[in-house]
Parts: sequence; structure tokens; C-alpha cells
Amino acid sequence: MGVELKDLSFDYGGRQVLDKISSRLTAGHIHAVLGVNGAGKSTLIKLLAGFLKPLGGSVFLDQDNLNGLSLNQIARRIAYVPQQQQLSDLTVSDYLMLGRKPHLRWQPGRADEEIVFAILEKLHLKSLALRPLYKLSGGELQKTAIARALVQDPEILLLDEPTSSLDLKNQLEVMEIIVRETIDNNLTTIITMHDVNLALRFAESFLLMRERKILAFGGLDIMTKKNLSELYDIKVQLHKLGEGLLVTPE
Repeated sequence: MGVELKDLSFDYGGRQVLDKISSRLTAGHIHAVLGVNGAGKSTLIKLLAGFLKPLGGSVFLDQDNLNGLSLNQIARRIAYVPQQQQLSDLTVSDYLMLGRKPHLRWQPGRADEEIVFAILEKLHLKSLALRPLYKLSGGELQKTAIARALVQDPEILLLDEPTSSLDLKNQLEVMEIIVRETIDNNLTTIITMHDVNLALRFAESFLLMRERKILAFGGLDIMTKKNLSELYDIKVQLHKLGEGLLVTPE
């Protein structure tokens, strides 16, 4: 399973946001989408989730055009975790059960309950099962949102800035969950990120977006001083850190 973007374009009220974006994102990998504010990262994720319709071009899930799928068909294959989570008095277990909705005919059954509690246990959230969402910490809430996405049993996992409001410990824990689930379930995972060093630590492929277009797309080989300086409009230095890289301003 993978995602292919073919000449994908979008605008808001005549203001072009994406201009003929094309790339292929493969399963079993974490793809980090990087760029400054306003580069079109969140718009791209919403197009991939089916929330927005492209002005031109297409998104393909294998051979299936996203525009030709129903909302329920999309929800069976794609899970989306937004930047901000909505607080409510729903318990964590009830919130996760809503993630099973695309697979239900009438009401949740024993199999759905087993899936929910298996994910709660796997993500070490079992102790929170009966806690209302509004009583969760930021890290707990983000992990719960990822858990809800996983109970959908998706092929594609989309996350919009999943670590932006978390402390360092929770950033690492959330990213470790995402990496593990991507590998275990052969997911095509696409994440918008601001923290380039966090992306370098956890992602395997990088889509660099600048001025409505793709500046570069590929593996670690595209994360060069030239590309990153152009991407962020500042001069940067790259430092070898073990087998990885660290980016700092020059």
C-alpha cells in the first residue's frame, strides 16, 4: 500500500497554496513533510485525508483515486490525527470506540471491544480507559488520539504536527509509538513537522515544501545544507551525530 500524488494543486479563494505536487509515498515508512509556516503542509495532509478536494491533480491509494471513494471507504483506509484535540466528557475507551465506526454495521460488538482494549494495552493507556478526555494531560491526550486512529485499522496514518505542544519526554514517546506502529502494521505514515531534528531522528523519507511546490523529496541524501538553508530561509550547519544528523543555525 502506498500513496501517490499526481500534479496535486489547491487554492483558497484564488490564492494558490499547492502547485502541481507529485510524489510517491511507500508503506512501512515514516514520511516527514517539512517547511515554514504557510508552505502548504497542513493543506496537503487535509487533501490526503479527503477533507479538501484538489483544484487539479489526484491522490491515489494504490490504484484507487481518492476522489472516487466514499467517506466511509476513506475512513476504512485512512486515519487522521489533527494538531488540536477536542476535549469532552467522553471516556478514553468510548472515544476510541468511535474510531471503529467505519467498520460497524449497527453497533459495536465483542470484536470491536477487543480491538479497542488491545490498543489501549499496547500503548500503555489501559489505566486511562475510564478517564474523561478533559482530565488528560497533553501527552495522554495526544497518545489517545493516536490510539483512536489505530483502532480504525488504517492503511495510511496522517498526523498534523503531532508533537508541537508536547514536552521533550512526550515528544519522544509519541514518535516512538508512531515508528513502532508504522513498522508493525506496514502503514504509510505521513507527518507534518516543524522540528527538523526530530524528523531526522525518526523519519526515513522527507518531503521539503517551499512556495507551493516540492523543493526536494527523498531520503537522508536530500537533507543537505543547501536544501535546508533554502527551505527555511536561513543558513544552517549540519553536524554528524552518531549515524544521524543535527541541524543548527549557522
